[in-house]
Amino acid sequence: MLVSLSNVPRSYDWGSRDAISRLQGRPPSTMPEAELWFGDHPGAPATVEDGTGRTLDAWIADEGEARGITGPLPFLLKLLAADSPLSIQAHPTLDQARVGYDREEASSVPRDAPHRNYRDANHKPEVIVAIDGDFEALAGFRPADEIVELLDDMGVDDPDVARLRRGLRHDDARSAIASFVRASLAGEVAGAAALIAAVCSPGRSRFADDFAAIRRVEKAYPGDPGVVVALLMNRIVLAEGEALFVPAGVPHAYLRGLGVEIMAASDNVLRGGLTPKHVDVPELLSVLDTRPGRVALLAPEAVAPGVEIFAPPVSDFALVRVRRPEGTEGETSVELLGAAIALATNGTSTIVGSAGAVTLAPGEACLITPDEGRVRITGVGEVFLARPGRFAPA
Repeated sequence: MLVSLSNVPRSYDWGSRDAISRLQGRPPSTMPEAELWFGDHPGAPATVEDGTGRTLDAWIADEGEARGITGPLPFLLKLLAADSPLSIQAHPTLDQARVGYDREEASSVPRDAPHRNYRDANHKPEVIVAIDGDFEALAGFRPADEIVELLDDMGVDDPDVARLRRGLRHDDARSAIASFVRASLAGEVAGAAALIAAVCSPGRSRFADDFAAIRRVEKAYPGDPGVVVALLMNRIVLAEGEALFVPAGVPHAYLRGLGVEIMAASDNVLRGGLTPKHVDVPELLSVLDTRPGRVALLAPEAVAPGVEIFAPPVSDFALVRVRRPEGTEGETSVELLGAAIALATNGTSTIVGSAGAVTLAPGEACLITPDEGRVRITGVGEVFLARPGRFAPA
């Protein structure tokens, strides 16, 4: 069964006024449009376009079992449009999420409390695929020797910076980074202002593009201690069609761009700055992966002409990208492995099921129930299909 879905963009300050609207062929919005959700997550469930006005979570409760859906979807699919930086954040492992959730439940912390860290008992791995030019992000901590080179290039004389440099050169790099992050977020790095001033000073450096990004971060969050943490992180620029996988513990912050994002269905976020929201430094450090090093992009697997799969090592989701350029003949067949959601991002694609079809324009989506097993795609354009992953659950 194919079920058409719709939703309205979520308005966060960091969102773009024209990226999602341009994709959908609308005039620019008067408000930032940050995310467009397609899923049954209770935070902003999609609406089922069957005339009943039901949200997808209600539809699944009413009709899902008869169509092979036995519970909430394990993933959430989004369009994400960033015009300014999001917060630095990390997500827990599944075990950490369960322990943290049970602890806060036992302490009677309201699930909607601003200071709550674990709003559910799930992990939140995620993948972002750039779909419109360059997508800029920070992810993971730079290699130790590169952080040292960057600090040397900045020339800031500060005891905490010197301690970090020594730790990276001679001691345990992970502990050195963790200590510096803790001190930064606690406002205890006396040289923080000097580091930011060095970033903002004109000059030639091999880190010029990185410094330019940090200047944009500082402009969006003046005085935020997370700006200094951002200095230590890898800057990554995704070209159209490239993907970044963020596993548990890896710090990350999306800076700007339009992408398709898929994640496990969870609200568990431990923030590390660049935000007015709650930052629990001890809890963040308990889940944070402080290993320095490069972050590899998630390479897709080509499975058929015009079909590739972004398959991270999680059971919650995989993301299939189908491209059908002008002149493509016949149909493209895609295996589902369970309930799936199709989202068009370019051209016009028709999803053909066993008893019907849905045509999608850019920014439109539909649910595909597990009893379909496989769908065929026609038309000219690009469509992403979110589906369960092949990896066995932990």
